[in-house]
Amino acid sequence: MAQFFIHRPIFAWVIALVIMLAGILTLTKMPVAQYPTVAPPTVTIAASYPGASAKTVENTVTQIIEQQMNGLDGLRYISSNSSGNGQASIQLNFKQGVDADIAQVQVQNKLQSATALLPTDVQRQGIRVTKSGASFLQVLAFYAPDGKLSADDIKDYVNSNIADPLSRVAGVGELQVFGGSYAMRIWLDPAKMTSLQITPTDVAAAIRAQNAQIAVGQLGGAPAVKGQVLNATVNAQSMLQTPEEFKNIFLKNTTSGAQVRLGDVARVELGADSYQFNAKYNGKPAGGIAIKLATGANALDTSKAVEARMVDLRKNYPAGMKDELAFDTTPFIQLSIESVVHTLIEAIILVFIVMFLFLQNLRATIIPTLAVPVVVLGTFAVINMFGFSINTLTMFAMVLAIGLLVDDAIVVVENVERVMQEDHLDPVTATEISMKQISGALIGITSVLSAVFVPMAFFGGTTGVIYRQFSITLVTAMVLSLIVALTFTPALCATLLKQHDSTKAPSNNIFARFFRWFNSSFEKTANKYQNGVNRMTHHKIFSGVIYVVVIGVLLVLFKVLPSSFLPEEDQGVVLTLVQLPPNASLERTDKTVDAMTNYFMQKEKDTVQSVFSVSGFSFTGVGQNAGLAFVRLKDWKDRTTPEPQIGALIKRGMALNMIVKDASYIMPLQLPAMPELGVTAGFNLQLKDSAGAGHQKLIDARNMILGLAAQDKRLAGVRPNGQEDTPQYQIMIDQAQAGAMGVNISDINSTMSTAWGGSYINDFIDRGRVKKVYVQGEANARMMPEDLNKWYVRNNQGTMVPFSAFATGKWTYGSPRLERYNGIASVNIQGTPAPGVSSGDAMIAMEEIIAKLPSMGLPGYDYEWTGLSLEERESGAQAPFLYALSLLIVFLCLAALYESWSIPFSVLLVVPLGVVGAMILTYLGMSIKGDPNLSNNIYFQVAIIAVIGLSAKNAILIVEFAKELQEKGEDLFEATLHAAKMRLRPIIMTTLAFGFGVLPLALATGAGAGSQHSVGFGVLGGVISSTFLGIFFIPVFFVWIRSVFKYKPKKINNQEQSS
Repeated sequence: MAQFFIHRPIFAWVIALVIMLAGILTLTKMPVAQYPTVAPPTVTIAASYPGASAKTVENTVTQIIEQQMNGLDGLRYISSNSSGNGQASIQLNFKQGVDADIAQVQVQNKLQSATALLPTDVQRQGIRVTKSGASFLQVLAFYAPDGKLSADDIKDYVNSNIADPLSRVAGVGELQVFGGSYAMRIWLDPAKMTSLQITPTDVAAAIRAQNAQIAVGQLGGAPAVKGQVLNATVNAQSMLQTPEEFKNIFLKNTTSGAQVRLGDVARVELGADSYQFNAKYNGKPAGGIAIKLATGANALDTSKAVEARMVDLRKNYPAGMKDELAFDTTPFIQLSIESVVHTLIEAIILVFIVMFLFLQNLRATIIPTLAVPVVVLGTFAVINMFGFSINTLTMFAMVLAIGLLVDDAIVVVENVERVMQEDHLDPVTATEISMKQISGALIGITSVLSAVFVPMAFFGGTTGVIYRQFSITLVTAMVLSLIVALTFTPALCATLLKQHDSTKAPSNNIFARFFRWFNSSFEKTANKYQNGVNRMTHHKIFSGVIYVVVIGVLLVLFKVLPSSFLPEEDQGVVLTLVQLPPNASLERTDKTVDAMTNYFMQKEKDTVQSVFSVSGFSFTGVGQNAGLAFVRLKDWKDRTTPEPQIGALIKRGMALNMIVKDASYIMPLQLPAMPELGVTAGFNLQLKDSAGAGHQKLIDARNMILGLAAQDKRLAGVRPNGQEDTPQYQIMIDQAQAGAMGVNISDINSTMSTAWGGSYINDFIDRGRVKKVYVQGEANARMMPEDLNKWYVRNNQGTMVPFSAFATGKWTYGSPRLERYNGIASVNIQGTPAPGVSSGDAMIAMEEIIAKLPSMGLPGYDYEWTGLSLEERESGAQAPFLYALSLLIVFLCLAALYESWSIPFSVLLVVPLGVVGAMILTYLGMSIKGDPNLSNNIYFQVAIIAVIGLSAKNAILIVEFAKELQEKGEDLFEATLHAAKMRLRPIIMTTLAFGFGVLPLALATGAGAGSQHSVGFGVLGGVISSTFLGIFFIPVFFVWIRSVFKYKPKKINNQEQSS
C-alpha cells in the first residue's frame, strides 16, 4: 500500500483533500450540544383536579393511572406526586435506548383505559402526556420596566400570544408558563344569595344555559319547497364576551315579580385564571415562560430558533413590555465548546514545537502536522454517521487523539530520517525501505490502542452513552491516523524530505548550534539511561521491590480517591429554593422572596446580573409556602477572582437563613453537570414505606434520617424534597340530620366545592380567544372556619338551611404533597456531600444511616436511589469490569501480534506504572488545590483508559525491536539494551507530544474547566509516570519474561524477520 502511494503522491493528496472536504461539509451541519442525549427517555402524565386535596388526588387520580401503567417496554421506574392544589404528576422513566416517541404512544394507549375511571372534573380539564428532559433550557421573563402594565396584563399577553408560538418551535419539549391568562371570575356573595334564596348550583346552571353556543340551522335549508328563493343561516344565542353580559344573566323571578340577575348576587370581573404563582424579575411584576428541551433536540439550535421566533413576536408587544432571558444554559454550552476548541489549537501548536525540537528539520516537522487536519476533519465526518453531535465529550476525545494521532506520523518520519542518515539514500528509496520496517509496528500499535477503547462502546445505560462518545471518536481517529500514516505520510516523505548531503559543511546559525547542543546532551542522557537499564535488568530483586511498592501506592490511592459521577461546573446560574413553614400564605412567601432578591441585587451586585423569582412554585412542589429564584451571574470573564466564584457565592448565600427569619430554609444550589438527569446536584434518594405503615410513620422515619444525617460529617444540606404536613380543616356532615331537614347530600357537596374550591363552569370569548369561566365565593366568605356558616343550602320545601344545622368541623394534619415511587408511598430525600467529600462517599453515609432504622424501632422501610444517583451507582459498578475487559483485549491483540503468549505480559506489566501517575497527580490536585472535581469520575475513567493505551504503546516500541534483534541472534541482554536505546528518542518524542497535547486541559479556566481538569490531570500524571518509570521497567519485564519462558530460535526460514 505504502509503495503505491510513494510513487503517486498526487493520488495521496487527492485522498487527503477528499477526507478534509467531507469533514468541512459535515462540520457545517453537525448539531452542537453540551452533552449528548444522555438522559433516559422520560414521559410525564399531568392531570388536574381543581379544589382537591393531595390525599383526594392520590386516591382518585394518581393511583388509578399508576395501576394501568403495566406492561410498558423498557420501563425503569415510575415516580409520581399528588399536590394539594389538585395537580397530579406521574413520571415514567425508561431504559436507555428506548425510542421516546414509541414510549409516549404506549403510555397514551395505557392511559386510555384509565381515563374512564377518573372523576369527570379531571377529564374535563384534560390529561397531558409529554416527553421531555427534567430541567429547563431557558426561562424567559416578561416585565414592564416603567410599571404601566399590571402583572395580570403581562401574564395574559404571555399566555395568549407567546406561549403557543414558542411551543411550536422545533426542539421545544414542554413549556411551563408562570401565571395564567384572563378568566371570567364570578365572586358569589353568600348574604345576598340567602336573602334571594339562590344557591351556587342555581348560578352554575343559569350560566351553563345562557352562556352557550347553539346550532340552529338555516332558512330554506335543503330539501327546500319548490320555488324557494331565500337561503340564510339562522343564529340564536352565542357565547358571552364581557363582564356586563355576564352580570345580565337571568337567575329567577321573585314572588313580587322582580327579576334577579347574576349582578344582584355576585361580583363579576375579568380576573386571572390561576392565583397560584407570583413571578417577579429583579423585583418587578413579571410573567415567565420556562422552556424544556425535547428529548434528543439540540440545545444551541433550539435556543437560536426560540430567539428568532421572539424577534417576530416582539413587534406586537403592548407598549412598555420587555423580555429578558432570566436563565439560560446555552452560553455555558457555547463557552465550554469554545474553550475545548482553543485547547485543541493550543495542543496542535505545542505538539508542533515538540516535534521540531526532535526532528530538527522544518520539512520533517510539517509532515506529521499535515496529518492532523486530515484526521480531525475525517473523524468528524465519520462520527456524524453515528449520529453524534459536537459536544464536550467528542471534543475531549479529539484533544486526546491529537497526541496519539501525530505518533504514527512521527514514527514514520523519524524512521525515514534515520534510514536516510545511516544509509545515505535518496528520500524515495529511504521511504520504501523504512515503510517495510515499520508497517507492522504501526498496525500493531493502532490495533492495540483501538482495542483499549473499543470495549467502552458496548456499555449499557447512561455511562454507556458517555463512553461511546469517547470510544468511537478515538477509535475513528486512530484508524484514520493509521491510514494517513500508510498513504499520505510516506508520499509526503518521498516528496518533501531532502537528501542529506554528507559533503556539505554543517551550518552555524543559532538553530543549528542549539540542535547540536541538544543532540549531544540527549546522547549523553541516552547513554546514562542505557547504564541505568543495565543495572535494573541485572538487579532483579531491587526492581521487583520498587514495582511492588508502586502497586501498593496504587491500591492505597484507589481506596482514598473519592468517586463521583461527573465534575460540578460553574454554569453561571445559582438556583435558590425557598421554603416557608407549612400554611404560610403567598403574601408571606413573597416577602421572603423579595428579601432574598434584594440581598442578591444589593450585597452581591458585583457577581449577580439578574434575579427571576417565582413564589408559589418550586421543584419541591407547588404551594403557597414555596418559592424559587434563578439567580443569573455575570459573565465568566468578569468573575476571575475567588470572591465571585459560584462556590463562594453559595457559601455566602447560606447566610440568608440567618437574615430572613420567616423562612424554613433558603437553599442556594449549584446546577448539576448533566441537567437532563435532575435539577440539583448531589444525591437523590427515595425512602419507601414498603410495609405500608402509613404516612405518619414514614414522616417519622424520614425525620430520624434527617436528624442522623445532620450529625454526619460527610453530608451537608440533607433536606426533604417535598413539603411538611400542614394543618387541615375537616368538615363532618351529619347525614341523618341533613336527611331529616330534607337537604340533598349532592347539593351540600356542590355548594361547598363551588364556594370554597371554585368551579370551572364553561368558556367565554375574550378578544377572539376562548377562555374559562369560574364561579367561587367572595374572598371574605372563605377565610376562616366560622365563614362556613355564611353559606346556606335549599331544602325540598324551598327554605334555606344554614350549614351549621348539619355540619361540624375540626382541625387535623395532612400532607400537601404525597409522593409514590414504583407504586409505593415514599418521600424524597436530597442532599449534597460535605465540601471535599465525593458523592459516592455521601451515598455510602446515607445507606449506613438507613440501615440503623430497624434498631430504632422503625422496621419495614427500604430505599432506592433515583435520578443522577442511580446513574452513578450503575456506572461505578461498570468501571472495574471496563478496565479488565480493556486489558484482556490488549493482551489478545499482542498475543496475535507477537505470535507468543508470554511476551504480552511484559507489555501489560507496565500498565500500573502509568495508572499510578494518573492517581497521584489527581490526588495531589484534589488535596493541594482543593479542587473537589478531581475525583474518580467518568472523565477520570476515560483518562485511565487512555493511559493504559499509552503505556502499552511505549512498551510495544521497545519490545518489538528487542524481540527482532534477539531473533537475529543477539544475546538477550544486548538485544534489550540496544532496543531500549534505539527507541528512546521516538518514545520521549511521542510522549512529550501527547503530554503537551493534554497540558492545556489541565491548565484550563472558565466555563467547563471542571471536566477539562478531570481529563487533563489524569492523562498528564499517567504520561509522566508511564514514561519515567516505563522506559526503565519495560526492558526489565522483557528480560524477566524471556528468562522464564526461554526463547527457542525457530529452525524454519522465518518470514517474520522482514516484517
